[in-house]
Amino acid sequence: MSLKFQKELQQLVADQVISEDISNKISEYYDQKRRRQPNKLFTIFGIFGSLLIGSGIILMLAHNWDDFSRMTKTILAFVPLFLGQLIAGYSILKDKSRTWKEASGTFLFFAVGASISLVSQIYNISGDLGDFLKTWTLLCLPLLYLLRSHAVGLLVILLGTYYAAEVGIWSYRSNNTPWFYVLFVLGVLLHYWLQVRKHITTNTTTIFNWILPASFMVGLGAFISNNSELGFVMYVTLFGIFYNIGKVPAFQKIRTLRNGFLILGSLGTITLLMIFTFKWPWEELFDTWVYHSQEFYISCFFGVIAVLFLCYTIIKKGVQSVNLFQVSFILFWMLFFLVAANPFIAMICTNILVFILGISAIKIGSDKLNFGILNYGLLIVSILIICRFFDTDMSFVIRGLLFVIVGAGFFFTNYLMLKKQRKSQTV
Repeated sequence: MSLKFQKELQQLVADQVISEDISNKISEYYDQKRRRQPNKLFTIFGIFGSLLIGSGIILMLAHNWDDFSRMTKTILAFVPLFLGQLIAGYSILKDKSRTWKEASGTFLFFAVGASISLVSQIYNISGDLGDFLKTWTLLCLPLLYLLRSHAVGLLVILLGTYYAAEVGIWSYRSNNTPWFYVLFVLGVLLHYWLQVRKHITTNTTTIFNWILPASFMVGLGAFISNNSELGFVMYVTLFGIFYNIGKVPAFQKIRTLRNGFLILGSLGTITLLMIFTFKWPWEELFDTWVYHSQEFYISCFFGVIAVLFLCYTIIKKGVQSVNLFQVSFILFWMLFFLVAANPFIAMICTNILVFILGISAIKIGSDKLNFGILNYGLLIVSILIICRFFDTDMSFVIRGLLFVIVGAGFFFTNYLMLKKQRKSQTV
């Protein structure tokens, strides 16, 4: 308990607001609560210590590896796995601290990978990197719930994303879809959901808020094969899911910078829509896609999920809480499937949509007195004008005037916002 809080308790006792006995009980309660909380710095160092110990053991074995017999190599290959299971089992049975569980889970995670690779090397077991990553992640996924380890959860996400990219994007074999990535994601999502329900404001949850959507963005690319045109629909809808997740009531308790779903959903939506403000995507990319394809079914599935999150927000907060960013994926679907046959009209509609999104962001920032959101909206409008600068035949005088107007808009909008903020603070 802090010295300031102790002085406040002493003052309350001196003013006869509470008794000395109650003051002692309050102090004892907060001291016990502080002792039960894990030391975050010690937990971080415990995880890094496990990584260094495991790396050191591997390096020492690798130095003399060729001098060992096959039986010795086999025994040594299982030693890290045995030690990791022993420490992890001890942490579970004795219900050790968070630091113990995080460190033992990290060590065992890498011990599994080391044992698989060493046994494969000793006995010349064939296989590719994708199969190795899949087996490694599958074996370690249960550790996430046995140890309740956040470090293991993050490692599963990273390794699962690597597996998806290796099999679906980088692999020389065609038509490979990393469906096991879906299993890895579902396995981590339950842990993440429990974390959001109980500890949404913690730094660990913030890391998951950024790592998970980033993983989805990479992993989704592995599911695009023959109908790459529909990949744009898949990604726009995915960003719609992100943004609507970031707008659910539970995420309103945290700062915007901690809400990775909201930020990545907004940036991703604007980036893709900005591409379609040009005419060439509509002319070149929409002549070969078909309805009966994996990409179309995934897009529909994502659309249902996005709509469900949108409906949930409407039920909880009312339809007046919905902004244009939350329904932009629906508008893009309408453009893609109904207007794409006429590239010029589709381009004009997309330009109008992006412009209105920028104005919408400016209004949201103004209503919330948030300079970040306000300038984000101004930036959207500015980038849209710059894009039209390169693909139109306007004179340099008109282009120059547009830049002057945009610059003046930045200045005066921020100036008015500052006056409004000062006025609200004095009221």
